Amino acid sequence: MRQSVWMAVAAAVVAAATVAACGGGGSTPTTPTTPTTPTTPGTGGNPSTATITIGANGTVSPSSVTVAPGGRVTFINNHTLAHDMSSDPHPEHTQCPEINQVGFLTPGQQRTTGNLNTVRTCGFHDHNLPENTGLQGRIVIQ
Repeated sequence: MRQSVWMAVAAAVVAAATVAACGGGGSTPTTPTTPTTPTTPGTGGNPSTATITIGANGTVSPSSVTVAPGGRVTFINNHTLAHDMSSDPHPEHTQCPEINQVGFLTPGQQRTTGNLNTVRTCGFHDHNLPENTGLQGRIVIQ
C-alpha cells in the first residue's frame, strides 16, 4: 500500500512538471503580432531602404544613396541587357559583401542587398563592365 501511495505522488509530480513546462494548460494562447519595419529609423532620419534603377539608357540612377545601418538597397534592371551588380573592388567584391546578393539581373528583374549593418561607404559596379562609370555608384551607410 505504501509503495502505491508513493507511486501516485510521483506520478502527480511528473504530471505537474509536464504541465508547467508546456505553459500551463489552462491559459489561452495569444495570437502573435507581425512586427512592423519602419521606413525611417528613430535616429538620423535616414531611410532603411533605397532603390537604384538601371535605366533604359544603361546607367544607374541615382548613383549614390544613403541608408541607415541595417538598411537594404533594391536594384531594378530596366535596361534591355543583363547586369551583374557587385561590390567594389573589382574583381574581389569584398568591400561590402551584402551587395553581392544582388548579383545577376536580367532585364525587368529586381533584387535586394543583404542588410547593410556596418557604417561605411560601399562602392558598386557591374562585374562584367567594371570600367563603365554609368554602372558604378555608392551606398552610404550612416
